[in-house]
Amino acid sequence: MSNYFDRHALSQPDPDAAPDPLFVRAAARAMQVMSAFHDVDRPLSLGDIAAITGLDRSTTQRIVHTLRKLGYIKRDRHDRGFVPGVRLYDHIFDAMRMDPLIQAAVPLLLDLRSRVEERVDLSLVDDTRLIYATRLQPKREVLHAMLVGLSVPMSCTSSGWAVLAHLPEDDARDILRRSEKRAFTAKTLLEEDAIMERVAQARSQGYIIATEQLLPGEIGIAAAVVNAQGTPVGAVTITAILSDWTETNFEHAMGPALMQTVRALSRR
Repeated sequence: MSNYFDRHALSQPDPDAAPDPLFVRAAARAMQVMSAFHDVDRPLSLGDIAAITGLDRSTTQRIVHTLRKLGYIKRDRHDRGFVPGVRLYDHIFDAMRMDPLIQAAVPLLLDLRSRVEERVDLSLVDDTRLIYATRLQPKREVLHAMLVGLSVPMSCTSSGWAVLAHLPEDDARDILRRSEKRAFTAKTLLEEDAIMERVAQARSQGYIIATEQLLPGEIGIAAAVVNAQGTPVGAVTITAILSDWTETNFEHAMGPALMQTVRALSRR
């Protein structure tokens, strides 16, 4: 799973930037330690965490000890290393319950899912990626598609193309150039101009379809959610199995309901 979706490392301070008197380096180091778990699928030793974060072993040991005392890191059940702790769920809950977009979206997404009977996702913009915040499942599903917090790149997803369509072209190209482009499938678009053609299509029709960009046999249709200033803040995506649909039938069946939901959510 960790090899499949793009995870975002903690941004490092620019060494050439002016000093920021409010920036707390100790807090940043603690977040570096928590971010060490993003790209792994096993418990980490102190040495692993130090190597991933670039911190020295003594600093790593003190931070891990502190986070373990607070419940944000724990030993795994086989005592093979460290894993994230249960206290993190408190903050996930707080982030979701205090986000007005998520609060407004849930009833609309439930209604959309009942109409289309396919998976419906709300994802939030985070620079070069989108993070799944709400995932409403059809009856058949696999584990990776059930977890909130997974992230996908802007560059090769229907949700990403829909979001980029609401940005000035220079800004959209900047995001693409800063993105790690990886061939998830044989059909994943990697060339900037080819991606921008799909972005232009999304701008023209309000939504965009992507087939087999991240997973073989998967089709998705997405439209961006914008705020009062017209800035994209997220996207709603409907995802299905390609063997169940032709692209034309999928567009005709899903497009109107998707756009109705996104317009209602953007107005709220």
